[in-house]
Amino acid sequence: MSELTNNQAHPDIESILITQEDLNHIVSRMGAQISADYAEKNPLVITVLRGAFIFTADLLRNIDVPCSIDFMAVSSYGDGVKSTGVVRIVKDLDTKIEGRHVIIAEDILDSGLTLSYIVDMLKSRGPASVEVAALLVKDIPGKTPSLKPRYVGCHVPNEFIVGYGLDFAERYRNLPYVGILKPEVYS
Repeated sequence: MSELTNNQAHPDIESILITQEDLNHIVSRMGAQISADYAEKNPLVITVLRGAFIFTADLLRNIDVPCSIDFMAVSSYGDGVKSTGVVRIVKDLDTKIEGRHVIIAEDILDSGLTLSYIVDMLKSRGPASVEVAALLVKDIPGKTPSLKPRYVGCHVPNEFIVGYGLDFAERYRNLPYVGILKPEVYS
């Protein structure tokens, strides 16, 4: 499969930041790390919907130890471009996590506020461990995320990015790459 160039990207994309081929390599590396760390532990991978569903599906295909999956949906953005700071659990887990090794699969970590809330909430339920696998960590000048994920795909600039599950107003999730959205689209 050939890679897209910036000239072949969606017209609302300013530039392609991470190609589909690079995403495949990143997720493969993360899956290998998790497989090595969780041999014989049967981790529960929790997907934070909706943004992380594509990443999680690919990640699971790259984990070669037995594991389970469950889903959680939270809201802190609404239709805006910045978090409201108020986290709402829209869909909670169906699986009991007491005594389980839990890995939260997250699409992007920026401020870390929402993810910190989720981690704290899950830790209160008595799991054996809680770790985070973040595909992307946004580099925000002067700001250190309040949470350090154990598994990091790559760092990205402080831009509005979409694709590979990441959206703006529920659009662009289906792009096979991660791209920078043109400012005129969300301004």
